[in-house]
Amino acid sequence: MKRLLIILSILFAGVEASCQDSLIRKSIYFGGGSYFIDDFQVEELQQFIQDVERLENYEVIIFSHTDNIGGREYNEWLSRMRSGAVIEELLQMNVPAELIKTRNFGLSNPLYTNTSHNGRVMNRRVDIILWPIVF
Repeated sequence: MKRLLIILSILFAGVEASCQDSLIRKSIYFGGGSYFIDDFQVEELQQFIQDVERLENYEVIIFSHTDNIGGREYNEWLSRMRSGAVIEELLQMNVPAELIKTRNFGLSNPLYTNTSHNGRVMNRRVDIILWPIVF
């Protein structure tokens, strides 16, 4: 739980695809109601994974989010579909499945406001967080 709180506090601080205390983050954004990852974002994800030295030393944590359009049940399903699409891409990049952990938030815990179009766009995402494994 403490680790989740630390990760969330970093996310709320607006950290973008960077290293901060060995934590690495990349976000994939989706269209409304979609779980399709476009080719450009697949290439960015591939580059992100390739740039990590010794990936086996990290847990790959997937946080999936939606905006607030649609009901709770629909957004929980959409959140699972989005995380599943990202996991499928990671597995195709030979990221070991045992390193991947998932948390589907759906419309809960939005990082941005859902009262504006731009906020909803920013909430339609999956965050890939690389957390160092302590040996």
